[in-house]
Amino acid sequence: MKGKRKQHTAAFKAQVALAALKGDKTVNELAGQYGVHPTLIHGWKKHLLAGVESVFAHGVPAGAADAEADKAPLYEQIGRLKMELEWRKKKVAPYG
Repeated sequence: MKGKRKQHTAAFKAQVALAALKGDKTVNELAGQYGVHPTLIHGWKKHLLAGVESVFAHGVPAGAADAEADKAPLYEQIGRLKMELEWRKKKVAPYG
């Protein structure tokens, strides 16, 4: 039976991809140094190059606006539930 798959952090992937972009060492040397497969390094390098535009984009990232839009209904629901809980506590207090 094979062992568990290793999950690498985003910081580790970025570090390895940046080292690959530098070109000081070959991908095989980096794979040996960091203990990962060369194919992973190539994939991380591609991913880094594809996403580098977003680093220099002006304004708020698209993901941040979507996250704020998703939070609004949740905050509304939290408020409603808090009010309902307080109302129920008031109703139960005279009987308790």
